[in-house]
Amino acid sequence: MEVAIDKDSTLCISVAARPTNYGMRFHNYLYQKLDLNFVYKAFSSKSIEDVITGVRALNIRGCSVSMPFKERVIACVDELDESAQAIMSVNTVVNTNGYLKAYNTDYIAIVKLLEQYQVPNTMTFAVKGSGGMAKAVVYGLSKLGFTKGYIISRNQESGAALAESTGFTWKKEMAGIDAQLLINATPLGMQGGDTEGQLCFSEQDIQAASVMFDVVSKPLVTPAMAYATSLNKTVISGSEVFAIQAVEQFKLYTGVTISETLFNQARDYSRSIG
Repeated sequence: MEVAIDKDSTLCISVAARPTNYGMRFHNYLYQKLDLNFVYKAFSSKSIEDVITGVRALNIRGCSVSMPFKERVIACVDELDESAQAIMSVNTVVNTNGYLKAYNTDYIAIVKLLEQYQVPNTMTFAVKGSGGMAKAVVYGLSKLGFTKGYIISRNQESGAALAESTGFTWKKEMAGIDAQLLINATPLGMQGGDTEGQLCFSEQDIQAASVMFDVVSKPLVTPAMAYATSLNKTVISGSEVFAIQAVEQFKLYTGVTISETLFNQARDYSRSIG
């Protein structure tokens, strides 16, 4: 699929330590279908500060922000939307004539998926991680009325702070926790990373749970998801998180709300090539 580009094209980008092609396929598919003179490109960088300087200097319309920049980018923008302010984590920056406003559309995706899969808020949960994505997950759980849960993080400072701010409990390890809902908000099991092929939770933890939610979007089926599926558990994928947060970004960048049919087409296209 080709996207026409000229000197007047509006550029949107994404930045991540390990970028994927999903965002490029999703957004560019919609630009072409709707005849929008936009183009989307993924980048990798070691400096979010330099990236945001470039966003201002080149009048880049939108910037999707992934691990590990979701918290560091806060110091670079002019305003935080309510979602980003509450969570203190950003995954979307919108540039309007040099004024940068930051949002968190991950949070929207988490809430929608937990509602879609009808996950009861009476479940005890365990969220692994305490970074930007974990914050979006935990605040989503809190908004939906979950009251009993654990933040599993080796980083005591960030893990305990997240637990304290949301009324949940921090623990360094899963030992002694009986959780029905498991959520991985770390890079564990991510394709191309040091932990590729690894389970984010132990087999015993997954066996004891009812729902396995892995926010890692690549591979489409993570080791934890595959194991949970083999046990007939309810499985929620990172690729689903990606698609929902991406369409919210698309709306912020373009001002266009798309149909459910077009959303499904863009989602499927973004997953269609390895």
